[in-house]
Amino acid sequence: MATAQGTLDWTPLTERLDLVAPPVAEAARAGALPTAQVSEIDPELADTAAFCETYDVLPEASANCVVVEGRRGEQTTRAAVLVLATDRADVNKTVRKHLGVRKISFADQPATEEATGMTSGGITPIGLPADWPVLVDRAVAEAELVVIGGGVRGAKLLVPGAELAALPGAEVLDLTMPQA
Repeated sequence: MATAQGTLDWTPLTERLDLVAPPVAEAARAGALPTAQVSEIDPELADTAAFCETYDVLPEASANCVVVEGRRGEQTTRAAVLVLATDRADVNKTVRKHLGVRKISFADQPATEEATGMTSGGITPIGLPADWPVLVDRAVAEAELVVIGGGVRGAKLLVPGAELAALPGAEVLDLTMPQA
C-alpha cells in the first residue's frame, strides 16, 4: 500500500549530506529542515510518476519544485514554486501576479542548474539563492510529510510540510489551478 515513506530506506538528512547537492547540504548544516530524512534512489527513476510507482510513494505525498523566471522591464525575478505532484501550479496568473511581473515562463534548465548548483529533475527549494522567493502551495505546507528532490536526481527528501513553509524566503499561497 502506497504511503509517503513508500518502500525507501530513510535516514536523517544530517547523517547523509553526501547524498544531496552541495547547496542542500550547506542549508541543512545551517539548520534548514531539522527533521528531514533522505533516501538514495535510482537517478533514472527521479521523475515523479516513475518514482511513485517504483517506490510505492503516494503521488499526493510527493511535491514538485519548478523554477520560474518573470520579467518586468529590465528586471528579472526567479522564484521556486512548490506544489503537490497531483496539482498544477497556476504560473500564468497566480504566480505571475504575486511576483509582480508582466511575463513569466519556466526558467532555462542549464541556467537554473548553474545558478542553483542542483541537477534538473532534482531541483529543490532548499539551498536556493537567498534572493529567490520560495512559493509554497498551501497543500504542501499543510502536509504531514511530503517527498521532494534532494538537489540531485539520485536522492529524495522526506520533510514535514511545516518545515518547507518555514524555509528562508518561503511564502505560503494558494498556487494551484482548479481541478477540472
